[in-house]
Amino acid sequence: MVEAGPTDAEGVLEAPAAGQVVLSLLSPEALEREASEVRRVIGQAGTGVEPLVVVLEAAEELREGELAALLSAASRASRAVILRVVRDG
Repeated sequence: MVEAGPTDAEGVLEAPAAGQVVLSLLSPEALEREASEVRRVIGQAGTGVEPLVVVLEAAEELREGELAALLSAASRASRAVILRVVRDG
């Protein structure tokens, strides 16, 4: 599921009110490059009620290959996983 979050007056995405940030990456390419780390962090996050949050600091677009590791790990997680994309520029 893809859902746009609330933004401020300048269109910048606001931080989610809930969730535990478990990983922050500089670019979408890092999702693919660090696939084993993405799977490990999400897999070892443990149980809880708050969703897990993965933050991408800059992204103009996301490709299927870049999202594969995250989607695979999220499908096995016991908690919801949120991908927070901070816009480029």
